[in-house]
Amino acid sequence: MRRRDFMAGLASVAGWSFKAQAQSALRRYRVGMLDTSPRELNPNFGALEQALRERGYTENQNLAFEYRSPGGHNESFAELARELVRLDVNVIVTRGTPAALAAKAASSTIPVVMAAAGDPQAIIGSPPATNLTGFGASAAGAERKRVGILKELLPRCERIAALMNLSNPSRRAEWNAVEEAARALGIETQVLDARRADDLERSFESAVRFAADALVVGSDTLVQTNQSLVIRLAAMHRLPSIYTFRDFVEAGGLLSYGVSLPDLYRRAAGYVDRILKGAKPGDLPVQAPTVFETVLNLKTARGLGLSVPDRFLQGAAEVIR
Repeated sequence: MRRRDFMAGLASVAGWSFKAQAQSALRRYRVGMLDTSPRELNPNFGALEQALRERGYTENQNLAFEYRSPGGHNESFAELARELVRLDVNVIVTRGTPAALAAKAASSTIPVVMAAAGDPQAIIGSPPATNLTGFGASAAGAERKRVGILKELLPRCERIAALMNLSNPSRRAEWNAVEEAARALGIETQVLDARRADDLERSFESAVRFAADALVVGSDTLVQTNQSLVIRLAAMHRLPSIYTFRDFVEAGGLLSYGVSLPDLYRRAAGYVDRILKGAKPGDLPVQAPTVFETVLNLKTARGLGLSVPDRFLQGAAEVIR
């Protein structure tokens, strides 16, 4: 064999060996998810996936998701968080206050990114937990805005019921804000404290007995998991309802006002990327939401016999027809 051919063969073998070693050395990250909805029913999870893909992370190649959802039971978050810790995930992404508190209690070292939390600074606490960071999903005045939207859409509105799981600390604060905003407009209020799926139908029956003209629906694991039921009950009782997030409106609910969850999940992906590259969660500032939207389902409005003013349609970020 000529020397040139021999050296070319060596280079080819060496190149293959280097490539094989590089591929075997490709690190596979594990991202734990603690979310209120199952993966297949979570329209916001796709935003996080896409944002991570744009940063070079591909599932089943260099990334694996360990997705956990409690099936409507906030108390199950604690064991699910401990399960993710046992799996030794690189980072945990949470949605909602109960999920974030469970992740915080489960580990003081695994980084936690709160994709959407009612009051992330309160969750981090004082002295601050250094393994937590993330994004707020609430803003001062959001509850007043929802009540105001209902009053604008229903000028004769005199009574508003609020569907809230008061075992969730964020929802109790939300109810207080709804009550205050309604009182300022001369509207009577009633809270419907639903903590289990069995409470939902009874809550709507209570709203009917209260003669509620409209309903404010708080965001919670229970409500998110039973989204279809809540929307169906609102339609059955002909109760105009406003939700926190647009996915309820896309599923047939009347309207929503709140932050854009896809935007928050995309921003959370940026923090996940930085943490996987070595950043410390405590060095990443907690950020407030920046994108708010009003979404209306015009078909649902017509089904309820509502006449929607043109100015209302023009002011909505999106109208689903």
